[in-house]
Amino acid sequence: MPLMDVRYAEGSLDDTMKTKLAGLLTDVLIRMEGGVNTPGGRAFAWVFFSAFATRDWWIGGQTDATYVSPPGKFLVRITIPEGYMNTAHKNEVHAWVAAAIAEGTGLGGSGDSILTVIEEVTEGSWGCAGHPISLESIAATVGQDGGPRVAWSRR
Repeated sequence: MPLMDVRYAEGSLDDTMKTKLAGLLTDVLIRMEGGVNTPGGRAFAWVFFSAFATRDWWIGGQTDATYVSPPGKFLVRITIPEGYMNTAHKNEVHAWVAAAIAEGTGLGGSGDSILTVIEEVTEGSWGCAGHPISLESIAATVGQDGGPRVAWSRR
C-alpha cells in the first residue's frame, strides 16, 4: 500500500496539470506494486498534493528560483511497507517519479529540484479499518497472493 505525498510550490500546478500528474503517479504506484492494475491495486494507490507558499520553501537560502531547476520545486515522499523494495527497485522508482513529474507538468528540465524520499513503515505499524496491514495482506488485496512480488520482498 504505497502512499505518495507530492509537495510543490504554490501556483506551479494548475488543476489540469494535477489531474494529469495524478494519473501518471498512480501508474508509478501500480508499477511499484509489480504492475498489478486491478481494482484492489488501484484502491491502494493514493496520491496527495500539498501546495506550499513560495515564501515558506527555501532552497540554498533563497525562496526564488536561483537554485531551482525545471520543472520546479517538488518533494515527493513515498511511504511503503518495510522490506517492500530493494535498492535497485527504489532507484527505478526515483527515476519513474522524476519522469512522471516532467511529463505531467510539460515543463521538462533536468529534474534536479525533484527530491524523492522513500520511507519504510515497520511491520505492524500500518493499519486499515482497525487491522494491521502486512505484505501478504497487500498482495492478496491487489491480486498477487503468493505471487512473485511477495516472494521477492521476503527474500
